[in-house]
Amino acid sequence: MSGQQTEVLPPLLDAGVLEKLRSELEYDEGIWLTFLRSYIGELARRNGRLRLALTSGDSAGAMDATLSLRTSSEMVGAERLAAIAVDLQRSLRETAPDDAAIVLPRLAATYLTRLKRCSQQTREHLQKHLTI
Repeated sequence: MSGQQTEVLPPLLDAGVLEKLRSELEYDEGIWLTFLRSYIGELARRNGRLRLALTSGDSAGAMDATLSLRTSSEMVGAERLAAIAVDLQRSLRETAPDDAAIVLPRLAATYLTRLKRCSQQTREHLQKHLTI
């Protein structure tokens, strides 16, 4: 055994959450599809807001953008993307306000590539649900 631990990633999407959302919308396909399209359409904007806040050292903006990404991702079952946002949120909470100008750009370097890649994978998987 190598001694290395393998990181266990949450599922990209939780189909159960999508089905629960569909049932909460009383199986109205039009509303459900509009909701998914809206999430997909807003994903790039949410990531852009987060990128700008992190790279400019804006703590409040970074927290707001992270919360927006996390909660919207949780609502559609984007478990992996939500988990990354939870980790970032934890890092933001641990950052002292006086250190934000230095720490937040480092957090950008740590998280933004992962967020972008996971967002793209999430978008691709959700788009499959739009064609079912």
